[in-house]
Amino acid sequence: MKKKLSFAVTVVTAAVLATSTTIPEVTHGHDQAHDPDLWKVLQPLETVVSFMNTGAHPDDERSALLSYMSLGNGVRTSSVIANRGEGGQNEIGTELGNGLGIIRSLELEEASEVLNLDLRILSEQLDDDIYDFGFSKSIDETLDEWGEERVYERLIRTIREERPDILFTSFLDVPSQHGHHRTMTVLTERAFVDAADPSVFPEHADEGILPWQPLKFYLPGTTETETLNFNIGIYDPIYEKTYPQLGEDSRYLHRSQGMGRDLPIEDFFQSLNLAGSHVSEDDEEDIFTGLAFDLREYGKRLDNRSWENRLARLQTSLEEVVATYPDRKGVYAEAVQSLREVRSAQHIADRQNMDTDLLERLDVKEVQLQRVIDESGEVEVTVTSSAYEVTRDGQVEVTIDIDNENPRPLVQLNADLHLPDGWQVTDQDVPRNVKANQKAKATFTVAIGEDAEFFDAYGEPAIIGDLSYRLRGNVVEHQVSTEETVAVLPKVGLELSPEATILNTQTGNDEIELEVTATNYYEDGYETSIRLEPTEGLTVERAAKNIQFKEVGEKKTFTFTVTGHESLTDAQESVRIYAGDDSTIVQPIDYDHIKQSYWLKEGQLDVEAFSLEVDETLRIGYIESGFDTVSERLKEAGLNVESIDEAMLTSGDLSEYDTIVVGIRAYLSRNDLLANNDRLLQYVENGGHVVMQYHNPNDNWDPQLAPYSVQPGSPSIEWRVTDQTARIDVLEPNHPVFSEPNQIGSSDFDGWVQERGLYYPSSWDERFTPLMSMADPEEEALDGGLLVAEFGDGTYAYTSLSWYRQLQAQVPGGYRLFVNLLSYPHAE
Repeated sequence: MKKKLSFAVTVVTAAVLATSTTIPEVTHGHDQAHDPDLWKVLQPLETVVSFMNTGAHPDDERSALLSYMSLGNGVRTSSVIANRGEGGQNEIGTELGNGLGIIRSLELEEASEVLNLDLRILSEQLDDDIYDFGFSKSIDETLDEWGEERVYERLIRTIREERPDILFTSFLDVPSQHGHHRTMTVLTERAFVDAADPSVFPEHADEGILPWQPLKFYLPGTTETETLNFNIGIYDPIYEKTYPQLGEDSRYLHRSQGMGRDLPIEDFFQSLNLAGSHVSEDDEEDIFTGLAFDLREYGKRLDNRSWENRLARLQTSLEEVVATYPDRKGVYAEAVQSLREVRSAQHIADRQNMDTDLLERLDVKEVQLQRVIDESGEVEVTVTSSAYEVTRDGQVEVTIDIDNENPRPLVQLNADLHLPDGWQVTDQDVPRNVKANQKAKATFTVAIGEDAEFFDAYGEPAIIGDLSYRLRGNVVEHQVSTEETVAVLPKVGLELSPEATILNTQTGNDEIELEVTATNYYEDGYETSIRLEPTEGLTVERAAKNIQFKEVGEKKTFTFTVTGHESLTDAQESVRIYAGDDSTIVQPIDYDHIKQSYWLKEGQLDVEAFSLEVDETLRIGYIESGFDTVSERLKEAGLNVESIDEAMLTSGDLSEYDTIVVGIRAYLSRNDLLANNDRLLQYVENGGHVVMQYHNPNDNWDPQLAPYSVQPGSPSIEWRVTDQTARIDVLEPNHPVFSEPNQIGSSDFDGWVQERGLYYPSSWDERFTPLMSMADPEEEALDGGLLVAEFGDGTYAYTSLSWYRQLQAQVPGGYRLFVNLLSYPHAE
């Protein structure tokens, strides 16, 4: 079946699209000023088709195609992502692990909002087993980490709940792809069959989640497998962009990954491979071939004349709502009337025990009409709280503001709050009616109990206002959460600097300066105490302090000295920090492109004690990229490290430094480094030592930036060692890097985290000497992880090992080998 022609979208069939040389434009039936926010909620009324895209990480969604389906055709579109990107890198801050996962999840939410997507993430909580543990080349490794049954059950559940007609996965199961991508492709292909099988996870039925059979399953097309190729580079005058451009608007919100491109207005062809189908038509004209596009077409397939006529009338009613665009008042009136008709149809379908699928599609129309009513704006509802950072045993005032711009009153008004467990409404004042063109408010006093859960970064909004009323004889409902994040925090939140560090047992009496910042979230005049409880190998000087806060939000900072016992040997020690009875670090996640959030974790300083030889007289300059915290880790190890700013790099005396370290991917973030690369090479030629950490081929890297050519390999999956336990073969065992000042043995490569290294060079000048060789299982060894060369009177090292992860995780061997690399050739 071909998508109908209407004022909303002009259809161009696949045959025409495949040979298009000009950009088609969506045509609309009105010359008035366009209203994209209204159109975004209106257009879905035209169709009953649903589409689901599956991927592994935030940014795996195929944004251009999703934009075309959702914004271009009004299709109810969902994006299903496995994990939260915790194993990636951060281009806007220093958060990694769960902190990065929170950022990427919020970015994904914002990106999905741009494209009007229903977002589902299979990873449900911090430290969920469906975790981004880093780059993987293997489906087996991925499923071992995630738990095959766990991830598959959640995927099947999501498909059954979302009930997509079309299922599409973002990547192919080919060796050049990330193991996480391949895993989601394989599982999605299996789920296309199994989601309809009641014997697969039969417990779902007990929860009312019924089997569901998607009608089509697509893979990305290739030259050999393509079954459909169509142009989605269509200019839409309502959004004033093409659909790929709108897709890039969403991708720009993935700032922690540096996503987003400026695309021109031009053809953009989408290639698909129909890998599974349950529709009868053999030849596809477009992606909608074989599907009932709207309720009118759906009714024709029911073999029930009464319902065929009823659904045809209902579709006409929905189209009348859309046809009123962009007149907001007209849309509102038509939507209220259409909502009445949908509810009538729901009631009849339920009474006649009609097929669940019909009931579900009518339910979707009810939700869509509610969104139209909300957006068309004759009744505006907002929810605010008197405080957004709240505590157990606290209280807030919540207000639901109602602005009725309608010429008719709102009657039989009901208002309530949906609150978490442990919260309770103790008093409320709710008006029964709101006069025409008047404002009113419902107010609630809410008590937060002592058993209330602390803020969950992946939980539902804490406060959701439920409002219903009768207007023109119809019940209209609103469900609105607060615009700002409401978070239950400990009465006193802690910040630690550092949160984890090392203690050098070589000197025996190294001291750790621990800075503890306490923030009062509870009440004015609050008194409590800070106390530290170290494990047996550590002592803390003056381990308790009494504090009094004058006001909420006040911060107090204290410094404690932590010392290792003289007998301390290699060990993992810790210090637990308490504020009253709570021991919780509260790290705000605060960036201007995402909602405020918080990362709550145990209030504990982790200390890795081991022996480390360092030359404290060595002067090290660090060119910060903003993507790693290596310089801070080196300072904690006792090295003399200074950050090199633009002024120093441009005109300062670089010869002051014995070694200059360049942060990961610094040529991407430091234009001044690119501009002054010749000065860096001159520094080496005059006798300096540079340690260049990895870059990928797209980081403004040029092979000639090094004194001799170094080319990072592409595709990157072939030039990385993802097995953190991969065997290391030392190619030059007598090289000073392996002996001065620390003697390096095989145990120094134990306990590495996430990976050995990434973006290894595929080629390098013969004047570089490779020092190490390593390989993932059943793969050829890579020798370019650590290259050194003499240049003039100095030395230059290029390294692809993931030092920043090892130093952040306090891996002893990572410290020892990196200190040696910094010390070479200065160590004696």
